[in-house]
Amino acid sequence: MKTADLKDLTIAVVGAGYGGAATAKALSLLGADVTVYEQAGRIREVGAGIGLRPSTMARFREWGIVGAVAAVSSPSDYFEILTATGEPIMKEAWPETAAYGETTRLIHRGDFIETLLGTLPAGMVRLGHRLVDITDAGDAATLTFDGGASVTADLVVGADGIRSVVRDRLFSDRPPVFSGEHAYRAVIPQDDARGLVVDDNLRMYIGRGTKVYLLPLRHRGQVSFDITALCPDGTWAPEVTADDLVRCVDGFDERIVEITRGLDPAAVNRRAVYDIDPVDTWHSRSVVLVGDAAHSMLHHQGQGANSAILDAGALADALREEGSVPEALARYQAVRKPVTDELQRISRQGWTEDEIDDVFPGQRPASQNPASHQEG
Repeated sequence: MKTADLKDLTIAVVGAGYGGAATAKALSLLGADVTVYEQAGRIREVGAGIGLRPSTMARFREWGIVGAVAAVSSPSDYFEILTATGEPIMKEAWPETAAYGETTRLIHRGDFIETLLGTLPAGMVRLGHRLVDITDAGDAATLTFDGGASVTADLVVGADGIRSVVRDRLFSDRPPVFSGEHAYRAVIPQDDARGLVVDDNLRMYIGRGTKVYLLPLRHRGQVSFDITALCPDGTWAPEVTADDLVRCVDGFDERIVEITRGLDPAAVNRRAVYDIDPVDTWHSRSVVLVGDAAHSMLHHQGQGANSAILDAGALADALREEGSVPEALARYQAVRKPVTDELQRISRQGWTEDEIDDVFPGQRPASQNPASHQEG
């Protein structure tokens, strides 16, 4: 689109998570009038560590924020997969490094979202706006918030996560899909890692029905410690005891067992893990989905946040290069959907059939059913 047309474009982004903040940054650099509407009264990102891939860091360099992200993250050269007792399975350099000339960086989720939001102009993010409805009028769309306030924009970007109101109202009302697993996440001092963290590289230990991730956060002097375990309880925020956590790592390296035994269950972020089935269409003429609203995926490939950032970049590219908003949205989907559909598919292949049958005898959870991987 022409520069003058982009500057006349009003854009409403729903959600101030990774996808929303990155989209706001990318689109504001085009000169568009961007406002982000977030339902929370304050931004508080829970969880632990993630890895930002070279393609993501390349986008940050393009947007002029790579230094801000680098200041709160640590470079990583490779990732390693080991058995539960520490025997090596594979060790590989992070992909994309040569292609993009950037390094994978490890970062705490809270630092990441705080840094992203900190790069946005003052006043761009409006907190306390919970979306309750959206009306698509073709060349514009109107958002209605709890309390009755409304706003109309030329383009609405749904970045409102796995339980997206935008997606549910306009594109797919299929509910999130329980994966049959729980994720238990904590951040511990590096000194409490019992010698298992000696550099800035991610290590994953694989046992039967359980995976343990240790992701160093050297810039914080901490380690992100993540236990992912098969479990039939689909409660969004399940209750867990200290004994439950220790049972998950039975048979693991004794140092991992000791780390787990030392965790305070009240300080552990715990959740049942969900994703969504592929969404057939991500856009209308004036509304589009990004990030988890478009393609929420399981965390086994570590691609959720990276995919959201790349969505934002692809959407900005399309708006800059196509002649109209509808043409840009069609191009954006054509570029990003095949990639994220494949990542969703691969991310669902995290367990063997025997492991799943141990926990779900005779009945596989929907996201572990090969038939559920098909679009449509």
